[in-house]
Amino acid sequence: MIKQNNSPNDDVIPVSHHGAVSVEGISETPRKAKKAVVVGLPNSGKSQIFNNLTGEYSIVANYPLSTIVVKKGQMRVSDEIYEVYDTPGLYCLFIHSEDELAVRDLIYQERPDVLVLCIDANLIKQSLVLAADLIELQIPMVIAINAIDETSRKGMWIDSATLSQITGVPVVESIAIKGIGTNKLKAAIQKARPGRLPIHYGDMMARGIDTVNSLLPDTIAYRHKTAILSLLSDPFLDKYLMDNCSDDQFKKIREAVDDVQGVFKGNLARTINHKRAEWVDSTADKIIKRQEAFTGRFSETIARMCRSVIYGVPILMSIIVATYFLVVNVANWISTEMENIFWAPVRARLDTLITYPFWNDFFIGQYGVLTLGVAGAVLTVLPILSVYFILYNILEDVGYIPNLSVLSKRVFDKIGLSGASIMPMVLGFGCKTMATLTAKSLTSPKERYITIFLIAFALPCAPQIGLNMSLLGKAGIKAFLITFGVLAAIEAAAGLILNKIIKDDDKDSFIQALPAIRMPNLNAVLKKTFYRLFWFLEEALPAFMYASIAMFTLEKTGILKIIKILFQPIVEGFLGLPSEMVDALILVIARREAAAAIIIKMSDNGHLNFIQTIVAVVLSTMFVPCLAHIGIIVKHQGWKSTVWMVVSITVISVIISGVLNWLLYLIF
Repeated sequence: MIKQNNSPNDDVIPVSHHGAVSVEGISETPRKAKKAVVVGLPNSGKSQIFNNLTGEYSIVANYPLSTIVVKKGQMRVSDEIYEVYDTPGLYCLFIHSEDELAVRDLIYQERPDVLVLCIDANLIKQSLVLAADLIELQIPMVIAINAIDETSRKGMWIDSATLSQITGVPVVESIAIKGIGTNKLKAAIQKARPGRLPIHYGDMMARGIDTVNSLLPDTIAYRHKTAILSLLSDPFLDKYLMDNCSDDQFKKIREAVDDVQGVFKGNLARTINHKRAEWVDSTADKIIKRQEAFTGRFSETIARMCRSVIYGVPILMSIIVATYFLVVNVANWISTEMENIFWAPVRARLDTLITYPFWNDFFIGQYGVLTLGVAGAVLTVLPILSVYFILYNILEDVGYIPNLSVLSKRVFDKIGLSGASIMPMVLGFGCKTMATLTAKSLTSPKERYITIFLIAFALPCAPQIGLNMSLLGKAGIKAFLITFGVLAAIEAAAGLILNKIIKDDDKDSFIQALPAIRMPNLNAVLKKTFYRLFWFLEEALPAFMYASIAMFTLEKTGILKIIKILFQPIVEGFLGLPSEMVDALILVIARREAAAAIIIKMSDNGHLNFIQTIVAVVLSTMFVPCLAHIGIIVKHQGWKSTVWMVVSITVISVIISGVLNWLLYLIF
């Protein structure tokens, strides 16, 4: 995790954690530290509030699923030290997904001192449903109403003082993306207190809750709320109860739950939800004030256009074309100029200073640590990614990506995927590894397998898209259109085939949260770009250097030559590519960016013609998933399924690329 203090007035101490729940963080913290958990609906601004409170940096994006693991940092307010947790989105404490279960498990295991409920001012009623659930835990809480600038532009005002009176907890108004309200929120956290929920479920229900509550041992956290969740038949609660109760205790609890449920004859959940809905509606009516004369509907209009077939497709094409020309013309120019200004004179000087052939090759040869390792990452790849990430981050902040997922739903339906798979697939264009993590939310095994396969197959991640655009730009717009047209056709065909051969099961329903289309915040975009590039260098630069050493060793020992001879019939014969392509295919496994850097150099040196450029990009995009990606696939699908997937992807990618090579030669 990167340390950065966003507010000069706040004393921030970053920290890390390794616990029972999946947590990203940094080192052990003092025992005296209190615990504050930031919770809220998906895409409600939790990560930005976490960043503001701790000075850490967690990726912030205007779409759901941007946070998929629990992250941890630390803040100091006056003399108090707090461990602060950033969590995935949560709709309620009755669990519907693994992400929600991770959040509830964190609350139950860590028993936080404070809950920071982040409410999106645009989604008050949905947030109040979650607030009601959390208040029943009786944990000291503070509410942060985020994005109040957006609601004010819509002619809507949230009465935070009245909400504080109703719930009994401090309420702070916030514009998290600009850091507004951060210091007030820190002060409010020190004043956090348990809320009040004036909901009476009825005497019979109250007696039933008390009966189950009385049977729960002291080892059970939040017994009153746990009793309610038991009566609602929460699908994940029994395991928690069995882990914290004796067999006899668990048996008595289940008998009591069955008795109470029998009295209500299936109407128990309806009764509870009805009472809560009344409270939510009543509270919303009291705190939401609307301006009668209001005509501003610009963001809604733009969002509808992005989702419609008539306007959405041209908008998507315009974005792709603009990205292509900026990457090809701007990024390539920057990369060339940086090489000429920074690397060419340095290499010439080193060439005269390092006279011993072995060390000359080691540092500045074809596989030199400085040539492939440093210059390849910093001067070839980094400028291209800089331009692409700026464009991608703007699309994230605008809120375009969820609307794109709705637009693409019709295509996904054809290949056996419900709308629930769309977001993981679309997120695959950012990072395939992270997108595969989000696929765990899919409850259908068939749908989850197809989604993970398609993400691993012909879907290029953000760095690869940028580098592929740069490479194809050197061959012309025709090469770009052919390559991405082929990849799209291959991906669709793979989905259709898998849909036919895998046995049907229940699909997930499609519920897509659509955030407001908003103007991108330049500071936020540049900051996110900086961190993504920093993380790229942090991970990729050592990988590039290790890869260069490995390639240098293979070349000097003669192993690389043997590999090229062995695969010559496939690489040079069937695929029609130069033998240097073997270097790229070896590096694909470690870092796709390193492989792309090799292919770009091949193109710059005139070793790839029009057809070879297309085949090289198609092959490197489909070829073996990187090691990090394979690790995540194993976690979700197991070794046997993963091995089959990786082998089949590798073999199919070679066959398709070879056939494509011959077809292109016949056509051109």
